[in-house]
Amino acid sequence: MRRVAVISLHTSPLLQPGSGDSGGMNVYVREVVSSLSQAGLECTTYTRADRDGLPSEVWVEPNHRVVYIEAGPHHLPKEALPEIVDEFTDRVLEDLAEHGGADVVHANYWLSGLVAHRIKHELDIPFVSTFHTLARVKAEGGDAEPGWRDRAEAELINCADAICVSCVEEEEQFRRLYGDPQGEIEIIAPGVEHAFFAPGDQGGARVALDLPTDVPVILFVGRIQPLKGPDVAIRALHALGRRDALLLVVGGASGSDGDVEVERAHHLVDELGMHDQVRFVPPQPHHILSTYYRSADVVIVPSRSESFGLVALEAAACGVPVVASAVGGLLSLVDHGETGFLVPDRDPLHFAKALGQILDEPGLAAAMSAAAAERARRYTWGFAAARLRRLYTDLRARQLVLGH
Repeated sequence: MRRVAVISLHTSPLLQPGSGDSGGMNVYVREVVSSLSQAGLECTTYTRADRDGLPSEVWVEPNHRVVYIEAGPHHLPKEALPEIVDEFTDRVLEDLAEHGGADVVHANYWLSGLVAHRIKHELDIPFVSTFHTLARVKAEGGDAEPGWRDRAEAELINCADAICVSCVEEEEQFRRLYGDPQGEIEIIAPGVEHAFFAPGDQGGARVALDLPTDVPVILFVGRIQPLKGPDVAIRALHALGRRDALLLVVGGASGSDGDVEVERAHHLVDELGMHDQVRFVPPQPHHILSTYYRSADVVIVPSRSESFGLVALEAAACGVPVVASAVGGLLSLVDHGETGFLVPDRDPLHFAKALGQILDEPGLAAAMSAAAAERARRYTWGFAAARLRRLYTDLRARQLVLGH
C-alpha cells in the first residue's frame, strides 16, 4: 500500500468551510489525507476546478497533492455536476497513469463515488466510499433528494469494497435503510485538531472578537440552509425569553437557494424583533473558529440530519456544552446530561429549555464543560488515518466486490 487516490469532485478540501458547498466534509478530507500522508502514504486528492485562476496542482505537504481537474464550465451548480462526471473521470485516469497509478480509490460524497466506481473497474483496485450524506437519510429528516441520486447511491453501495461511517449510530441507520452491503462497513470516526481546538479563556476570546463579556453567548456554526436549522436557533433564542442573551450565527449561504435562505434568516430576526440579539458573522478560517467556540457559553446544533457533526466535536474540544438534535452522529458525540443535551425533535421550545438549563446553572455548565473536553480527547485525525490505512491494506489482500 503506497498510493491513495482521493476523490472530492464537488468541493476542494482547500476551500474555507462554512459557505457554498464547503463544510465538515472539506475539513474531513483535508485533515485525514494530511494524516495519511504524514504516515508515509502518497495521497492525491482530485477535485474539480470551479473558478478561474486555479493552479493545476497544489502540494499541501510532502506526499499530499491536490489536483484541480478541468471538467465543464467553472461555475456549474452542484445539481449539474453529474453531466461532467465522465469528463472528470477521464482526466483523473490520465493523471493517475502519468503518476504511477493508485492502490486504492477513496470517494467522498456520492458524486465522487460515480468517479471512483469507474476507476475501480478500469484499474482493478479497491473502492472505498465515505458518503457523508445519503439520500434516504436526508429524506428522513425532511430533505428529499431526487430519485436518480438514490438509485446511483444504491448502485455505488452494491459495488463498494468498503463503506466508511462515523459511528455505531450511523452504521445502524445505514443498515436499516440500505440493508447489508456486499462490502464491509468500517467505523472511521473523524477527529479534531487539538492544537487549535482546546479550552481557553472565555473573556479573552470575547475581547478578541469584540463581544460583550457580561452576557450569555449562544453560538451556531454552519452553512445557512434548512438542513442545518439556523431558523431553529433563532426561534430558540426567542423562546428563551432572555433579552440579555446574544446569538452568533457563523456561516454563509449554501446551495442554489443560499441567498434566499440568508434573507429568510434576517427577516425572521426582524419579525421577532431580535436584531439587537443576533449577529450574523461571515464564514471564518477554520483555525479562527476556536476563538468563537471559546467565547460561547453553549453551542447549538439543530440539524435535521448529521452523519457526524464536526461542529459539536470542535465545540466539545474547546470545553463548550452542546445542545443538539438527537440525530445521526450527534447521538455519539453528545452525552445527554453530561456534555450537553440532545433534543428529540426540532421544537424551538425544547431547545430553549435545554439552553436555559445550561445558562441558568453555572455548576452544571462547568461540569459539562470539563466532561466535554475530556470526551473530545479520544478523537484524533491520526487515529482516523491509522484505521483507514489498515482498511486499505486489508482490502488489497482480498477479492474485490464484483458489483456491476
